[in-house]
Amino acid sequence: MNDKRKVTVSKFLSRILRHAPEDAGLTLEPGGWVPVADLLAGAAKVGVAISPADLEEVVRSSDKQRFAFDESGTRIRANQGHSAEVDLQLEPAEPPAELFHGTATRFLVAILRDGLLKMARHHVHLSADVATALKVGGRHGKPVVLVVGADRLRAAGHTFFRSANGVWLVDHVPPQYLRVMTPET
Repeated sequence: MNDKRKVTVSKFLSRILRHAPEDAGLTLEPGGWVPVADLLAGAAKVGVAISPADLEEVVRSSDKQRFAFDESGTRIRANQGHSAEVDLQLEPAEPPAELFHGTATRFLVAILRDGLLKMARHHVHLSADVATALKVGGRHGKPVVLVVGADRLRAAGHTFFRSANGVWLVDHVPPQYLRVMTPET
């Protein structure tokens, strides 16, 4: 499968498994799972031909590990990033002392005023490392990295989760738990 085809399939999977399963006639099961056979049939109904091999390659080669098969290989899901209503069946997890959030500099004033909000998603997404946060922030313009005092946020009663692909999730990060990373930090 060429790179253009991978991007097309990946974008389709993101839309269907995270945001609009109904567009392909699907309903997300608890945990966000969908039977692979139903996904392939739903894709075909809307004119997106995806073979089982295409699906396996996109899941395997995704740099962010956005998607996962269950142990039997008969169900697939997006690991996080849902705006569609779904019970993700995540277990609370103890975060490290600091986590990171990448964003574009144009959003910085609002974030420092209001904190990090989940917006249309189920959770705020945080990274365990600066490199990932920079990459995420760079998708929307000049990146800036915010350091999240996760240990203090947890001590204040906020619950953290960790998705199957290592993304840390929390409902909200108030501004007092954020600081802008400077080149010296």
